[in-house]
Amino acid sequence: MAERVIAACDGASKGNPGPAGWAWVIADSAGVPEHWEAGALGTATNNVAELTALERLLASVDAATPMEIRMDSQYAMKAVTTWLPGWKRKGWKTAAGKPVANQELVARIDELLQGRSVEFRYVPAHQVDGDRLNDFADRAASQAAIVQETAGSEHGSPQPPPAPDVVRQGGARKSSGSGAKDDTAPAKKRTSPGSSRTLNAKFPGRCRCGRSYGAGESIAKNPDGWGHPECRVLQDERA
Repeated sequence: MAERVIAACDGASKGNPGPAGWAWVIADSAGVPEHWEAGALGTATNNVAELTALERLLASVDAATPMEIRMDSQYAMKAVTTWLPGWKRKGWKTAAGKPVANQELVARIDELLQGRSVEFRYVPAHQVDGDRLNDFADRAASQAAIVQETAGSEHGSPQPPPAPDVVRQGGARKSSGSGAKDDTAPAKKRTSPGSSRTLNAKFPGRCRCGRSYGAGESIAKNPDGWGHPECRVLQDERA
């Protein structure tokens, strides 16, 4: 049997929908990022970017190779491991009877998973001393979304730059995402009617959905921190 591959994949959308990109990375025997690829998607949602990253990773690795795939997107992981069987039984409809979003991508991933040995592992995004591969894939996807260009080890590309919402204090890495209370404190309230609980972010951060938001963007209080207003309630698409 072929040696097991440890990999990670991630997607990014600057606006959701907005300029989007995807990326995957495979580690060497020491767990260091070795082979990677990233690409642009034009304008797309974060979910499309996440699923595309997984599809491109699976298509790039021989089907006979066992894999561990690390992801920070609960949507993409649950879509292909938990919800997929129910969606197929219901004729590609959700539990609410609605058409499954991104069906073509999910179906393609389903095809690529047939007969393969794949273990999915969820890793939280942007954690202090977090998963090295996930961090690499996150940065590569973010860079691809911004510059809208293909990159990767086969192209001789330099490693992706640090994410703009990750800062260093006292030499230690720290995320300025929703878990860092001081770093995501809102600056001021929006003046539009009915938006008393929606604020403009003073600093960039990371929403509970895994996507980042920039300084000045509209954010709202979620059960576990600040994030996108539309993510106040996590949509349940389970079968």
